[in-house]
Amino acid sequence: MSKKKPVVIYGASGFSGRLVAEFLREYNVPFIAAGRNRAKLEEVMSRVPGIETADYEIAAVGESVDDLAKLFAGAKVVCNTVGPFIYNGPRVIEASLQADCHYMDIGGEQAWIREVDEKWGEKFAARRLLAAPATAFMSAVSDAAARLLLETGAIDTLETVTMFKGIPTFGSTQTIFAVIQTDAYYLEQNRYKPWPRATRYDVAIPGYIQNQLALAWGGFPHPVWFKNHPQVANVRSFGGLLDRQIMENIAATEKMFEEQIRPLPKAEQEKKLADMANSVQGATPPRENTHEQRTIDVVAGRGTMDYGQCVVFGTCAYRQTGLIQAFAAHHLLYAPPRKAGFASAAEAFGARELLRVLESHGLAKAKLYS
Repeated sequence: MSKKKPVVIYGASGFSGRLVAEFLREYNVPFIAAGRNRAKLEEVMSRVPGIETADYEIAAVGESVDDLAKLFAGAKVVCNTVGPFIYNGPRVIEASLQADCHYMDIGGEQAWIREVDEKWGEKFAARRLLAAPATAFMSAVSDAAARLLLETGAIDTLETVTMFKGIPTFGSTQTIFAVIQTDAYYLEQNRYKPWPRATRYDVAIPGYIQNQLALAWGGFPHPVWFKNHPQVANVRSFGGLLDRQIMENIAATEKMFEEQIRPLPKAEQEKKLADMANSVQGATPPRENTHEQRTIDVVAGRGTMDYGQCVVFGTCAYRQTGLIQAFAAHHLLYAPPRKAGFASAAEAFGARELLRVLESHGLAKAKLYS
């Protein structure tokens, strides 16, 4: 296998993995499309638009840290798209560090974000490498919006809401159910505070007359990213789908988990959650349509006297994820991140730069209100 391919997409046969490949092709970045099943990788890659002009290789790889580290050796960036990351992230990030590669993934599970911060941040920083989980639509866009908002005044409190309309992928569905078992925290006066379990929240979203139903959904990464921020002391993050019936079903599942499943042994908890996820989504959803799959991120900020709001209107959540990953990987091939070790995408590459690339592709646009 050639050592000249600087980027590895691990999980390239998945819905998000193929979108990362599609945008890496646009950036003219050579890559390795990696996963467990060569035949599936070949079949999926053959259907990526314009793939005949891409510089790529396909690699089947085992799941052990040693197998992954051997594959990653010689590359510079690993884009991990295999979730749920609380299960699959540890071996991939360990292999990335062994291979001296920057690590990014598309997960948003707060429990995993905290683990990367606490266990891997210093190790990656010592090698001047980036460890950036949640480099994806679900949290990176609202994080960038929050950082724009902080520039507008003496704001120390943030609330973020991220919603999208669309069909969750198989991997996203697995993650939605997997995080139900984890502890979720918000930030209050720079300290983690636990969210009440199985609680739903009505949120007001610009552009919609009816309130939307949101969940704390594992807590989101934002409280971790801002934990030691010199300006921000309080962060609460919510999110969900712009489909109230689906959100009602997820909320009911959270309640049922607390009452019936949480008392079971951990392995049995995980199996039951995975089985429920499999029953909900087992097939690959269709390609996103810009006129149907809308997204919105709302960040409200205030201090003692100041207030502001940043809203990002967008479309196609998964295409945004593919673009963000490709943009970040391309950047890392030519320049170091603004922050090494554990960092959000906005910290590593710049909030304005991240939002600008989304707008340049017609996928999102931020508006500030104060």
